[in-house]
Amino acid sequence: MQLKPAELILNEDGSIYHLNLLPEDLATTIITVGDPDRVSQVSGHFDRVEVKKGKREFVSHTGYKNGKRISVISTGIGTDNIDIVLNELDALVNIDFKSRTLKKNHTSLKIVRIGTSGAIQKEIPVDSFLMSEYSMGFDGLLHFYEHENISHVQIEDAFIAYTSWDKKKARPYVLNYSEKLGEIFKDNRIRLGFTATNTGFYGPQQRQLRLKPSQMELMEKLSSFRHDGLSLTNLEMETSGIYALSQLLGHEAVSMNCILANRSTGEFSSNPAKSVDELIKFCLERLA
Repeated sequence: MQLKPAELILNEDGSIYHLNLLPEDLATTIITVGDPDRVSQVSGHFDRVEVKKGKREFVSHTGYKNGKRISVISTGIGTDNIDIVLNELDALVNIDFKSRTLKKNHTSLKIVRIGTSGAIQKEIPVDSFLMSEYSMGFDGLLHFYEHENISHVQIEDAFIAYTSWDKKKARPYVLNYSEKLGEIFKDNRIRLGFTATNTGFYGPQQRQLRLKPSQMELMEKLSSFRHDGLSLTNLEMETSGIYALSQLLGHEAVSMNCILANRSTGEFSSNPAKSVDELIKFCLERLA
Protein backbone atom coordinates (compact mmCIF):
# COMPACT_ATOMS: atom_id res chain seq x y z
CA MET A 1 0.00 0.00 0.00
CA GLN A 2 1.34 3.40 -1.02
CA LEU A 3 0.45 6.22 1.35
CA LYS A 4 -1.16 9.24 -0.30
CA PRO A 5 0.38 12.73 0.00
CA ALA A 6 -2.51 13.85 2.21
CA GLU A 7 -1.86 10.95 4.62
CA LEU A 8 1.95 10.99 4.83
CA ILE A 9 2.69 14.70 4.57
CA LEU A 10 6.31 15.62 3.83
CA ASN A 11 8.00 19.00 3.62
CA GLU A 12 9.88 20.14 0.52
CA ASP A 13 13.17 18.82 1.91
CA GLY A 14 11.62 15.38 2.49
CA SER A 15 11.24 15.80 6.25
CA ILE A 16 8.14 14.73 8.17
CA TYR A 17 5.54 17.49 8.27
CA HIS A 18 5.35 18.72 11.89
CA LEU A 19 8.60 17.51 13.44
CA ASN A 20 10.63 18.72 10.45
CA LEU A 21 12.96 15.72 10.81
CA LEU A 22 14.56 13.40 8.29
CA PRO A 23 14.90 9.69 9.15
CA GLU A 24 18.66 10.06 9.68
CA ASP A 25 18.09 12.84 12.24
CA LEU A 26 16.46 10.51 14.75
CA ALA A 27 18.04 8.18 17.32
CA THR A 28 16.16 5.06 18.41
CA THR A 29 16.37 6.21 22.06
CA ILE A 30 14.19 9.28 22.50
CA ILE A 31 13.48 11.59 25.41
CA THR A 32 10.30 13.65 25.15
CA VAL A 33 9.72 16.85 27.12
CA GLY A 34 6.76 19.18 27.03
CA ASP A 35 8.58 22.52 27.10
CA PRO A 36 10.65 23.46 24.00
CA ASP A 37 13.11 25.28 26.29
CA ARG A 38 13.75 22.04 28.15
CA VAL A 39 15.26 20.42 25.04
CA SER A 40 18.48 22.41 25.42
CA GLN A 41 18.41 21.69 29.16
CA VAL A 42 18.62 17.98 28.30
CA SER A 43 21.05 18.24 25.37
CA GLY A 44 23.28 20.48 27.48
CA HIS A 45 24.31 17.26 29.24
CA PHE A 46 25.29 15.58 25.93
CA ASP A 47 28.94 15.21 24.99
CA ARG A 48 28.10 16.58 21.55
CA VAL A 49 25.01 17.55 19.55
CA GLU A 50 24.82 16.79 15.83
CA VAL A 51 21.24 17.77 14.95
CA LYS A 52 19.24 20.85 15.98
CA LYS A 53 15.91 21.39 14.27
CA GLY A 54 12.57 22.90 15.15
CA LYS A 55 9.13 23.81 13.86
CA ARG A 56 6.32 25.34 15.91
CA GLU A 57 6.48 23.83 19.42
CA PHE A 58 8.42 20.79 18.21
CA VAL A 59 12.15 21.29 18.89
CA SER A 60 14.55 18.37 18.39
CA HIS A 61 18.21 17.82 19.30
CA THR A 62 20.11 14.60 18.58
CA GLY A 63 23.52 13.91 20.02
CA TYR A 64 25.70 11.59 22.05
CA LYS A 65 26.09 10.87 25.76
CA ASN A 66 28.88 8.44 26.67
CA GLY A 67 28.76 7.10 23.11
CA LYS A 68 24.98 6.55 23.19
CA ARG A 69 23.00 8.33 20.46
CA ILE A 70 19.91 10.01 21.94
CA SER A 71 17.25 12.36 20.57
CA VAL A 72 15.34 14.81 22.76
CA ILE A 73 12.12 16.27 21.38
CA SER A 74 9.58 18.74 22.77
CA THR A 75 5.97 17.67 22.35
CA GLY A 76 4.16 20.70 23.68
CA ILE A 77 1.29 20.11 26.11
CA GLY A 78 -1.43 17.48 25.87
CA THR A 79 -2.26 14.21 24.17
CA ASP A 80 -3.43 16.00 21.00
CA ASN A 81 0.22 16.90 20.44
CA ILE A 82 1.31 13.42 21.50
CA ASP A 83 -0.82 12.04 18.66
CA ILE A 84 1.27 14.07 16.20
CA VAL A 85 4.64 13.33 17.77
CA LEU A 86 4.26 9.58 18.28
CA ASN A 87 2.84 8.97 14.80
CA GLU A 88 5.58 10.99 13.14
CA LEU A 89 8.36 9.39 15.21
CA ASP A 90 7.07 5.98 14.13
CA ALA A 91 6.85 7.10 10.51
CA LEU A 92 10.49 8.20 10.58
CA VAL A 93 11.67 4.67 11.34
CA ASN A 94 8.95 2.42 9.90
CA ILE A 95 7.90 4.09 6.63
CA ASP A 96 10.03 4.46 3.50
CA PHE A 97 9.51 8.11 2.59
CA LYS A 98 10.67 7.67 -1.02
CA SER A 99 8.28 4.84 -1.89
CA ARG A 100 5.62 5.90 0.68
CA THR A 101 5.30 2.27 1.79
CA LEU A 102 5.65 0.50 5.12
CA LYS A 103 9.06 -1.04 5.75
CA LYS A 104 9.18 -4.84 5.99
CA ASN A 105 11.29 -4.82 9.16
CA HIS A 106 9.82 -3.03 12.16
CA THR A 107 12.02 -0.72 14.27
CA SER A 108 11.07 -0.34 17.92
CA LEU A 109 11.86 2.94 19.65
CA LYS A 110 12.66 3.53 23.32
CA ILE A 111 10.65 6.57 24.43
CA VAL A 112 11.18 8.22 27.82
CA ARG A 113 8.96 11.11 28.86
CA ILE A 114 10.60 13.47 31.35
CA GLY A 115 7.95 15.82 32.67
CA THR A 116 6.43 17.61 35.61
CA SER A 117 3.38 16.53 37.54
CA GLY A 118 1.22 17.17 40.58
CA ALA A 119 0.70 14.51 43.27
CA ILE A 120 -2.79 13.80 44.60
CA GLN A 121 -1.71 11.68 47.60
CA LYS A 122 -0.49 13.45 50.76
CA GLU A 123 2.42 11.08 51.31
CA ILE A 124 4.12 11.89 47.98
CA PRO A 125 6.62 14.68 48.65
CA VAL A 126 7.23 17.66 46.41
CA ASP A 127 10.51 17.38 44.43
CA SER A 128 10.32 13.56 44.42
CA PHE A 129 10.49 11.38 41.29
CA LEU A 130 7.76 9.01 40.11
CA MET A 131 7.70 6.50 37.26
CA SER A 132 4.24 5.79 35.85
CA GLU A 133 3.76 2.04 36.13
CA TYR A 134 0.15 2.57 35.03
CA SER A 135 -1.64 5.42 33.33
CA MET A 136 -5.33 6.30 33.20
CA GLY A 137 -6.32 8.46 30.26
CA PHE A 138 -9.31 10.79 30.36
CA ASP A 139 -8.42 12.16 26.91
CA GLY A 140 -10.03 9.54 24.67
CA LEU A 141 -7.07 9.30 22.26
CA LEU A 142 -6.90 5.50 22.38
CA HIS A 143 -10.51 5.24 21.21
CA PHE A 144 -9.70 6.89 17.86
CA TYR A 145 -7.60 3.86 16.86
CA GLU A 146 -8.45 0.21 16.37
CA HIS A 147 -7.31 -1.70 19.43
CA GLU A 148 -8.09 -4.93 21.22
CA ASN A 149 -7.18 -6.28 24.64
CA ILE A 150 -4.48 -3.77 25.55
CA SER A 151 -6.20 -1.87 28.35
CA HIS A 152 -7.14 -2.95 31.89
CA VAL A 153 -10.93 -3.05 31.55
CA GLN A 154 -11.63 -4.18 35.13
CA ILE A 155 -9.80 -1.16 36.57
CA GLU A 156 -11.62 1.11 34.11
CA ASP A 157 -15.02 -0.29 35.06
CA ALA A 158 -14.28 0.00 38.79
CA PHE A 159 -13.20 3.63 38.37
CA ILE A 160 -16.24 4.53 36.26
CA ALA A 161 -18.56 3.07 38.89
CA TYR A 162 -16.74 4.66 41.85
CA THR A 163 -16.67 8.17 40.38
CA SER A 164 -20.10 8.04 38.70
CA TRP A 165 -18.21 9.01 35.55
CA ASP A 166 -20.19 11.34 33.30
CA LYS A 167 -21.26 9.42 30.17
CA LYS A 168 -20.81 12.57 28.08
CA LYS A 169 -17.05 12.33 28.69
CA ALA A 170 -14.65 9.90 26.99
CA ARG A 171 -14.33 6.49 28.61
CA PRO A 172 -11.19 6.35 30.78
CA TYR A 173 -8.58 3.83 29.63
CA VAL A 174 -5.82 2.20 31.69
CA LEU A 175 -2.48 1.06 30.27
CA ASN A 176 0.86 0.06 31.73
CA TYR A 177 4.44 1.04 31.00
CA SER A 178 7.09 -1.04 29.25
CA GLU A 179 8.42 -3.28 32.01
CA LYS A 180 11.63 -3.90 30.05
CA LEU A 181 12.42 -0.19 29.70
CA GLY A 182 11.17 0.55 33.20
CA GLU A 183 13.76 -1.82 34.70
CA ILE A 184 16.50 0.62 33.67
CA PHE A 185 15.07 3.32 35.94
CA LYS A 186 14.17 1.30 39.04
CA ASP A 187 15.97 2.81 42.02
CA ASN A 188 15.26 3.72 45.64
CA ARG A 189 14.87 7.32 44.47
CA ILE A 190 12.05 6.39 42.09
CA ARG A 191 8.49 5.79 43.28
CA LEU A 192 6.21 3.66 41.10
CA GLY A 193 2.86 5.32 40.46
CA PHE A 194 -0.51 5.26 38.73
CA THR A 195 -0.72 8.45 36.70
CA ALA A 196 -3.94 10.12 35.55
CA THR A 197 -3.70 12.02 32.27
CA ASN A 198 -6.23 14.80 31.82
CA THR A 199 -7.22 16.93 28.86
CA GLY A 200 -6.53 20.32 30.41
CA PHE A 201 -4.89 22.15 33.29
CA TYR A 202 -7.78 24.09 34.81
CA GLY A 203 -11.32 22.67 34.72
CA PRO A 204 -10.27 19.09 33.87
CA GLN A 205 -7.99 19.13 36.93
CA GLN A 206 -10.62 20.87 39.10
CA ARG A 207 -8.87 24.24 39.21
CA GLN A 208 -11.30 27.14 39.39
CA LEU A 209 -10.50 30.68 38.27
CA ARG A 210 -13.65 32.28 36.77
CA LEU A 211 -15.19 29.06 35.43
CA LYS A 212 -16.54 26.41 37.79
CA PRO A 213 -15.57 22.82 36.88
CA SER A 214 -18.48 20.47 36.27
CA GLN A 215 -17.43 17.88 38.86
CA MET A 216 -15.83 19.65 41.82
CA GLU A 217 -15.94 16.41 43.81
CA LEU A 218 -13.86 14.55 41.21
CA MET A 219 -10.48 15.44 42.76
CA GLU A 220 -11.48 13.82 46.05
CA LYS A 221 -12.72 10.75 44.19
CA LEU A 222 -9.49 10.53 42.19
CA SER A 223 -7.38 10.55 45.34
CA SER A 224 -9.61 8.10 47.24
CA PHE A 225 -10.09 5.53 44.43
CA ARG A 226 -8.65 2.09 45.24
CA HIS A 227 -8.64 -1.13 43.22
CA ASP A 228 -6.63 -4.28 43.98
CA GLY A 229 -3.99 -2.31 45.84
CA LEU A 230 -3.75 0.40 43.18
CA SER A 231 -4.42 4.08 43.81
CA LEU A 232 -4.00 7.08 41.54
CA THR A 233 -0.89 9.02 42.50
CA ASN A 234 -0.51 12.06 40.24
CA LEU A 235 -1.97 14.16 37.44
CA GLU A 236 -0.39 15.36 34.19
CA MET A 237 -1.32 15.71 30.50
CA GLU A 238 0.69 13.37 28.22
CA THR A 239 1.44 9.93 29.65
CA SER A 240 -1.68 8.01 28.60
CA GLY A 241 -1.28 9.11 24.97
CA ILE A 242 2.38 8.07 24.95
CA TYR A 243 1.55 4.66 26.41
CA ALA A 244 -1.41 4.15 24.06
CA LEU A 245 0.36 4.91 20.80
CA SER A 246 3.61 3.25 21.87
CA GLN A 247 1.79 0.00 22.54
CA LEU A 248 -0.23 0.18 19.34
CA LEU A 249 2.86 0.99 17.25
CA GLY A 250 5.20 -1.49 18.95
CA HIS A 251 7.48 0.84 20.90
CA GLU A 252 8.69 0.81 24.51
CA ALA A 253 7.71 3.77 26.71
CA VAL A 254 8.01 5.00 30.27
CA SER A 255 6.96 8.28 31.86
CA MET A 256 9.27 9.84 34.45
CA ASN A 257 7.58 12.52 36.56
CA CYS A 258 9.12 15.24 38.67
CA ILE A 259 6.52 16.03 41.35
CA LEU A 260 6.44 19.82 41.58
CA ALA A 261 3.10 20.19 43.36
CA ASN A 262 0.97 18.29 45.82
CA ARG A 263 -2.71 19.03 45.29
CA SER A 264 -3.68 17.38 48.59
CA THR A 265 -1.38 19.53 50.75
CA GLY A 266 -1.27 22.64 48.55
CA GLU A 267 2.54 22.61 48.37
CA PHE A 268 4.62 23.67 45.36
CA SER A 269 8.35 23.21 44.77
CA SER A 270 10.56 26.09 45.91
CA ASN A 271 13.14 25.27 43.21
CA PRO A 272 11.42 23.47 40.31
CA ALA A 273 14.27 23.99 37.81
CA LYS A 274 16.75 22.22 40.10
CA SER A 275 14.41 19.27 40.68
CA VAL A 276 13.73 18.82 36.96
CA ASP A 277 17.45 18.97 36.17
CA GLU A 278 18.15 16.29 38.78
CA LEU A 279 15.60 14.00 37.10
CA ILE A 280 17.14 14.71 33.68
CA LYS A 281 20.60 13.78 34.94
CA PHE A 282 19.28 10.61 36.57
CA CYS A 283 17.55 9.49 33.35
CA LEU A 284 20.60 10.19 31.21
CA GLU A 285 22.82 8.22 33.59
CA ARG A 286 20.52 5.21 33.22
CA LEU A 287 20.15 5.52 29.44
CA ALA A 288 23.85 6.05 28.69
